[in-house]
Amino acid sequence: MTHPGTQGGWDTLIINARLATFAPARGGDYGVADDADALAIDQGRIAWIGRAADVPAPGRQAAVIDVHGQWVMPGLIDCHTHLVYAGSRAREFAQRLNGASYEEIARAGGGIASTVRATREAGEAALVEQAGPRLRALMREGVTTIEIKSGYGLDRGTELAMLRAARRLGETGAVTVRTTFLGAHALPPEYAGRADAYIDAICNDILPAAAQAGLVDAVDAFCETIGFDAAQVERIFKAAGALGLPVKLHAEQLSNLGGSELVARHGGLSSDHLEHLDEAGARALAAAGTVAVLLPGAYYFLRDTHTPPIGLLRKHGVPMAVATDCNPGTSPFASLLLMLNMACTLFRLTPAEALNGVTHAAAQALGMADEVGSLAVGKRADLVFWQVPDLAELCYSYGTHVPTRVLCAGMARPA
Repeated sequence: MTHPGTQGGWDTLIINARLATFAPARGGDYGVADDADALAIDQGRIAWIGRAADVPAPGRQAAVIDVHGQWVMPGLIDCHTHLVYAGSRAREFAQRLNGASYEEIARAGGGIASTVRATREAGEAALVEQAGPRLRALMREGVTTIEIKSGYGLDRGTELAMLRAARRLGETGAVTVRTTFLGAHALPPEYAGRADAYIDAICNDILPAAAQAGLVDAVDAFCETIGFDAAQVERIFKAAGALGLPVKLHAEQLSNLGGSELVARHGGLSSDHLEHLDEAGARALAAAGTVAVLLPGAYYFLRDTHTPPIGLLRKHGVPMAVATDCNPGTSPFASLLLMLNMACTLFRLTPAEALNGVTHAAAQALGMADEVGSLAVGKRADLVFWQVPDLAELCYSYGTHVPTRVLCAGMARPA
């Protein structure tokens, strides 16, 4: 398998590798390439996959990396995060464990209102600085692509500052950042009792400004009894469509408002959370090719007992992605490897399903399946290397696995 555009010599040749392609056409758990142990990179792209004994002429002058039997797989993808925000909710966490109710904390100015306040006060440079450690933690685990949402500004200036901060986090080239506008995350205090007026502001002002500035890759909303109803979300989706932006949705986390069917009707990239998804919703997702994004960190942290209907998703062939949902209020975790373990232990995914959920399915959830998420000729050479006997180890145990090497577009990421 050779990239048709390849001419002359290749840049890099990886040999003695165990290749987990996560390409559905390969078949088998993890898409293991039993007929290949080598991969070539040229100009940041995968140029060839095959047996080292059969390397064609362009590979004979390439720099060789002998990985001595290590696993090589696509770079990990965290397809749902709220990584950019200011402040901490650790004190509220302690208050709840000491008996304070969520309502009491909220009345005292806590909850999401405290994060909105801190984020509005922080400024763009501080947002970048505070998000840095969270991003670096994910990168250390082999994450090469990450989605980052806005949604803690809830006004034009801060929403755009959050999106600019997210873009800045991807400027080094060591990780690819996709930005999602989530202005409809919560109702800002200045719009109390006027949710429709806030939707007007999103559709007519904030979202168009963000799109015009080139800061938006997708548009999201929180469709829930404590968020926004289906009619309000649909208005946002129509505004996104008019701007040529794809949509996704926080849906069916606490109740079933038909959010999955709504996002499917709009050809959405993903429907996320899904603890209360029903069969009609699963059918709609399958028909639309919309990815179900599972967020076990939020399920765990909220001590939920209503698991997503994994059986329904399997029955209807809905792709399942897994993500951290990294955020200060309901999933304060910056570890995709931890989510792999949680997805298997709490939701009963198989290791192959979970790892597909942070590679191929996660790429689908970002609309990037043609670019990343599997090992195939022509795709970007985002690769992560593991010294483990079996890839199930990455789901089975936590705290002991560090990639031996990470390549982003064929370039080594600094240790």
